[in-house]
Amino acid sequence: MQTRLQIFSGSSNPKLAAQICERLGVPLGKIELSRFKSGEVYVHYEESIRNSDVFLVQSLSHPINEMFVELLVMIDAAKRASARTVNIIMPYYGYARQERKSAPREPISAKMVADVLTTAGATRVVTIDLHAPAIQGFFNIPVDHLTTLDIMTTYLKSKEITNPVVVSPDAGRASMAEKLASGLDAPFAMMIKKRPGHNQSVITHVIGEVKGHTPIIIEDLIDTGSTIVNVVEGLKERGAEDAFVCASHGLFSADGMSRLIHPNIREVVITDSIAQPEQHPERFHVLSVAPMLSQAIQIIRDGGSIATLFRDRGI
Repeated sequence: MQTRLQIFSGSSNPKLAAQICERLGVPLGKIELSRFKSGEVYVHYEESIRNSDVFLVQSLSHPINEMFVELLVMIDAAKRASARTVNIIMPYYGYARQERKSAPREPISAKMVADVLTTAGATRVVTIDLHAPAIQGFFNIPVDHLTTLDIMTTYLKSKEITNPVVVSPDAGRASMAEKLASGLDAPFAMMIKKRPGHNQSVITHVIGEVKGHTPIIIEDLIDTGSTIVNVVEGLKERGAEDAFVCASHGLFSADGMSRLIHPNIREVVITDSIAQPEQHPERFHVLSVAPMLSQAIQIIRDGGSIATLFRDRGI
């Protein structure tokens, strides 16, 4: 006899959770999420989850620490309610940019997040386009690392972009940029930059030919947008056309979204891994990750290979 599948949403992206449930043909689980006057998180599952395979949908988006603690309390409540498994659907893994020490006396916060999730009682994590794929190794539980690469490739092909070149803003995105370039049958270029501080960058070199080409800039995350603007302006100075910007996760801190309404940016393509406003600028296009996540849940539930979700088995 197969155990029940139940899906619950945290506060970060209930719309995405509802879309996943709709595709799977299961109701979104009833859960009470509230706060005490002091700010403490309260969670109550309003239906039995005993011996169920529970999936909790929560991105670590704004306000990140609030969403993180809420998720931990949801995990703890599920574990204490005798859920058979507690699977975390975390489209955006916060703290991923702190995956190593770049200076003495710094934390490796991405590892801390992994440890806390596991200790709280998570039995599996499903995430999308980690800032550093090696973060999977921080866990001692299964991690399914999905990618938006196929979704992006399909959309960009439909745009029939003239004379494209796929640009990686730094060495960290080079692998994804090369795969996208292969999928689009386009050349590849890479920027070399240095970071004088958090959310700051300076372009020093460009590897590859960009003059006369339409750049397609691929990133895992857009936060303040300052790095993207620097890249776009650096490409323009080197003779490139106006750019397309693609990112898996649109965090858009402060005025990050308005910063990308730039004369040299033709379109910004993001996904709904992080909840986006209903009304966003016209040049922004949001792709849904709900089909991919619903398929992943089905595979985890029924057995099979997550690799079937990818055209490129090397991802």
